[in-house]
Amino acid sequence: MFKGKTALVTGGSSGIGKAVSLQLAREGAHVEVVASSDMAKAEAVVAEIAAAGGSATPHVADVRRPDHVAQLVGNVEGLRGGIDMLVTAAGVFQPSPIGATDLETFDQMVDTNFRSAFLCVNAVAPGMAARGSGKIVCFSSVASVIGVKGFSAYCATKAAVSMMVRSLAIELAPQGININAVAPGNTATPMNAAVRTDPANIAFLEEMKKRTPSPQVFSDPEDIAGLVLFLLSHRARAMHGSTVLMDEGLSAGI
Repeated sequence: MFKGKTALVTGGSSGIGKAVSLQLAREGAHVEVVASSDMAKAEAVVAEIAAAGGSATPHVADVRRPDHVAQLVGNVEGLRGGIDMLVTAAGVFQPSPIGATDLETFDQMVDTNFRSAFLCVNAVAPGMAARGSGKIVCFSSVASVIGVKGFSAYCATKAAVSMMVRSLAIELAPQGININAVAPGNTATPMNAAVRTDPANIAFLEEMKKRTPSPQVFSDPEDIAGLVLFLLSHRARAMHGSTVLMDEGLSAGI
């Protein structure tokens, strides 16, 4: 489906981003796998892709920093001749109880979840526009449409991503670029491993079970990745500025 295409995946070394990287490679794309700080993590995903007969390159970049993003995109465009697909899957999930959240925690979530997505799109879109085509998928969350007690900063960053995508679609669609967002619900990833395994969170987990219509409270990363691949494909050519929920029914009602 993506033979001959180049995909840049931030947060591509773990969680949903890793699942996206693996599925893109299986569908013929050359995947630029970006880890935030540990090259070994990106190399491990690339090795897994290569073992399955796919093609990928590892990178490490702090995508919160414009200089790192510019260097990353410049290097990939120089080596590959362009970037056909961008997936911004880098993210962090931390509580932010009001009156007890330090500025460093707040800034980390804003910078990782929202700022980095904007910086990556800002760097990649001009090249896509020059070629008259491109596909971009950013990561929002079910927390962009429902409030989560004690996680107001996280919710706000994900809502910001959804509105950014809507606004950018108006700019980018005339240039042949599709930009959309995926809004997962609870998904079993390393980012929330502590939430799923810490006995202190039993009450929270029980509440999630009560509120989730599906018997599978935590989605598989591979399921979310499948939606990402659809949005990157020609079959989603009419979609611009959408945020697609995939949350086991969590946001469907009371």
